[in-house]
Amino acid sequence: MAMQKGDILGHEFMGVVDRVGKSVTKLKPGDRVVTSFQIACGQCSYCKRKLSSFCDRTNDSVLQEKMYGQRDAGFFGYSHFTGGFPGGQAEYVRVPFGEINCLPLPSSVPDEAALYLSDILPTSYHCVVDTGVKEGDTVGIWGLGPIGICTARWCQLKGAKRIIGIDQVPSRLQLARERLGIEVINFSEDKDVVKKLHEMVPEGLDCALDCGTFHEPKSLTHKAQKLMMLETDVPETINECLMTVKKMGRVGIIAAYAGFANGVNVGAIMERGIRVIGNGQAPVHLYWEEILNDYLKTGRFDTSLVVTHRVPLEDFAELYHAFDKRPPGVEKVFVETKFSNPPSAGYPKLSRVAEWPLK
Repeated sequence: MAMQKGDILGHEFMGVVDRVGKSVTKLKPGDRVVTSFQIACGQCSYCKRKLSSFCDRTNDSVLQEKMYGQRDAGFFGYSHFTGGFPGGQAEYVRVPFGEINCLPLPSSVPDEAALYLSDILPTSYHCVVDTGVKEGDTVGIWGLGPIGICTARWCQLKGAKRIIGIDQVPSRLQLARERLGIEVINFSEDKDVVKKLHEMVPEGLDCALDCGTFHEPKSLTHKAQKLMMLETDVPETINECLMTVKKMGRVGIIAAYAGFANGVNVGAIMERGIRVIGNGQAPVHLYWEEILNDYLKTGRFDTSLVVTHRVPLEDFAELYHAFDKRPPGVEKVFVETKFSNPPSAGYPKLSRVAEWPLK
């Protein structure tokens, strides 16, 4: 599960084919492609249904099988918990089962849009589709990072009547209000999110979508339990979702959870008939052609919503240090290599991390 010396991170990448293996016939050098963050074999029962993130054959992690009962697919640059495959934060990447895991791209779709077919666009779309967001729904979204913002946009495109985003980062709350026009709750000000949502939506949410990641505990109880390693995850966001959906409502969990959380309100699930849907790692292959053809080519989905910066590959070490400090206004960073196309119109120009105002 842990990282090892020499591992290469990064599971979201695209580029131009440099070489192909002798069995590859559908791709050739020079083809511009995007790669799914998961590695699918194309032959198992899951892959045949395009459920690529659940491939049975590409992840040999014994630990994941012990923890979860079965294994996900192998993922690029995502530690040895998911197979230990070298990732995409590099100038060259080897892609196993290349014809299965690379999607050829039209020249009309810019890099800054096509790149995100590898992960955040299918992941956010999967959350909305798998949880069953439909026209007229009132939806709460916990977490307004790139996944949460994209999820809010998909909810709009699916006809949701009302969307409420929950976060505490001022720049994210501002983005959600100004670019998407949704309602927001700042949980550093409205500390009782359940009470606030009951005031805003007395009848309850139709859907609650957990789009955070490795949630930091809010309460002293869970801070203590995490410190003592009595739990790997905290249930606070899940419980807020459970307490604010209506009876027979739906809770979708696309957020990253690693293991165990103490104190999940199981009684609310049972007594009020709540449908809790673990969305799982998104099966990119199920959605990427639909998103490309119906939303990116047509301009219905604008990824400039979340792409805030562009830096060169050489800045990666500084970029990691910057993310540790959580500079305001930094969301999705497009990292260019010597093979990248120039910045597209409407997207950020090249900058250097050293130029950013950090806290």
